[in-house]
Amino acid sequence: MKIRLDNMSARHPAARRDAAAALRGLSLQVAAGEQIAVIGPSGAGKTTLLHVLACALPPAVGSLQLDGRDPWQLPRRQLQRLRGKLFLAPQVPPLPPRQRVVTAVLAGRLPHIGLWQSLRSLFYPTAIALADAALARFDLSDKLFDRVDRLSGGERQRVGLARALVADASLLLVDEPLSALDPTCGQQAVASLTQAARERGATLVTTLHHVEMALQNFPRIVGLREGELAFDLPAAAVTPERLQALYAQHLHELTGQAPGEELPAVASPAVVMYCR
Repeated sequence: MKIRLDNMSARHPAARRDAAAALRGLSLQVAAGEQIAVIGPSGAGKTTLLHVLACALPPAVGSLQLDGRDPWQLPRRQLQRLRGKLFLAPQVPPLPPRQRVVTAVLAGRLPHIGLWQSLRSLFYPTAIALADAALARFDLSDKLFDRVDRLSGGERQRVGLARALVADASLLLVDEPLSALDPTCGQQAVASLTQAARERGATLVTTLHHVEMALQNFPRIVGLREGELAFDLPAAAVTPERLQALYAQHLHELTGQAPGEELPAVASPAVVMYCR
């Protein structure tokens, strides 16, 4: 799915009416099947951007086009059909605690199956192999029939990503997918997500706090700061100087330190972290 933003401004969904816009004058084009990572300090407007692209939030100014169409100019039924081609994976996936993992994953298919089949799938899942294959990409196939409330935070986050893989969506929007994952699991999750998007030709837009992970896995990096576009560059062109400028006054987010924390005089030995 192709994306085009022209001089677009938008407010955060939870912001007061008199609050400043979370995004201001943003212009951006993304080709069908392209993969981009959006980085920037907290409050830069990353999550708001995903809500706009998911057609959950209309632009306050400017325009959004998906495959050459303005979603907010479409009749209601066509807008609903378009939303069925989009999948937004929030940072904290909305997983009912008493639900089985297989059902939680297959919920990604709900926009594309009928009402009766949707209700039946709550009690008798009919695409178990599909859910199992999606979970296997994130090393979670052994959790297929576990209850959600028995999973760790990182496992729940990976279940949310597996749900994205079973969705028949041509635009995948993923918000901070690594916040509950250790480095090993995080790298595995990003690799699985990008590979799956390539296999199906889906466009992938991901927001990431992990800058190194973004630079290693995405060919194109978009930097946002205070709601405005700071840069839109190939990953190889994102220099340390650009990152320092992007995260000015927020360098602890770039380095992973607590605010005000000094760098250690001697580097600590590396800690090996395991996915399972």
